[in-house]
Amino acid sequence: MAWTLGVEHIADLARGAAVLGTGGGGDPHIGALLATQAIQTHGPVQVVSVDEVPDDALVVMVAMMGAPTVMVEKLPSLVELLAPVRAMEPHLDRPITHIACAEVGGVNSTIPVAAAAALGLPLVDCDAMGRAFPELQMVLPTLTGVPASPMAFADEKGNTGVLRTIDNQWAERIARVACVEMGCSIIIALFPQSGARLRDTMVVGSLTQATEVGAAIIHARDTNTDPVARVVAELRGRELFAGKVVDVERATTSGFARGRSRIEGDAGTLALSFQNEHLVAQLDDEVLVTTPDLIMVLEHDTGEPITTEALRYGQRVRVIAAPSDERWHSPDALSMVGPGYFGYDLEAHRFDGTVDPQTIDPQTIHMQTVTSLEAAR
Repeated sequence: MAWTLGVEHIADLARGAAVLGTGGGGDPHIGALLATQAIQTHGPVQVVSVDEVPDDALVVMVAMMGAPTVMVEKLPSLVELLAPVRAMEPHLDRPITHIACAEVGGVNSTIPVAAAAALGLPLVDCDAMGRAFPELQMVLPTLTGVPASPMAFADEKGNTGVLRTIDNQWAERIARVACVEMGCSIIIALFPQSGARLRDTMVVGSLTQATEVGAAIIHARDTNTDPVARVVAELRGRELFAGKVVDVERATTSGFARGRSRIEGDAGTLALSFQNEHLVAQLDDEVLVTTPDLIMVLEHDTGEPITTEALRYGQRVRVIAAPSDERWHSPDALSMVGPGYFGYDLEAHRFDGTVDPQTIDPQTIHMQTVTSLEAAR
């Protein structure tokens, strides 16, 4: 069902998306400011369900690519948001009719809101991940053979570019180099697809879910109930750990914020490894959860989500886990977003502690993706 997204929804959407973003996706406050400005200038955004998108519609994702730590100091403008969409248009066979989110995480849930408002286009209530991942090919459309290109990108200086690549992994590789050269954060428009195809490739209702999670946190505080427990219930997850952040190692390399944090509590020491997003949660020698399931850090009492760039020594936090979209647990998907892809010699551990072994290596999924993309052409 369609609904109107106004300024009054932005805070809840940004907060809930920061939870679902698993520590990544960029600073939700920055995205909220940008979306608020766009709505105040151009009016509210019509959010439509996937079922309401016509089969012959042309849907394009708009997002920020780069290190979340950089975006705090390198703020995008509405002009920068529109530039890649305008650069992409001449390479498409029909006009863009709808905007969608690449991920429901942090700033990348609100940048599409701003783009939709400025373009006067409806926003589809879906995203391509159901969480956040650090590389652009790590979306469900890749698994079904949808090409990322033509893909356009732009920076704050006015530079733009359009890529046509042989597969989505090459789109990531080439765009990442451009991103680093352009200051480690750029705005991108990518994955153009029809409304008919959209129904099979996206996570449905994710903007509504993010808004409801954000509102649930505030409601729990207002009613003096536990906001963290409320989030766990909303996401059908579980609480992993509670304690104090005692160490954070973080560096921006190759366009990513990479690092590791340690949290001490009564149950021992929890280590979180991240690349923009949290990827592995390990309690002493026991692996609790790994990507692709969601690992989230919330402030101990208020339930406010804490991104990887905002983690600081001394914070009292609670770490929770929740299930990802089930499609991420297929062998092909695990080869693209499982712990092995990121260099961890681990089997994928689901949020409930069970093991989900990988059976196909990353090179195999790469070759399968090449074949499916060629077939799609």
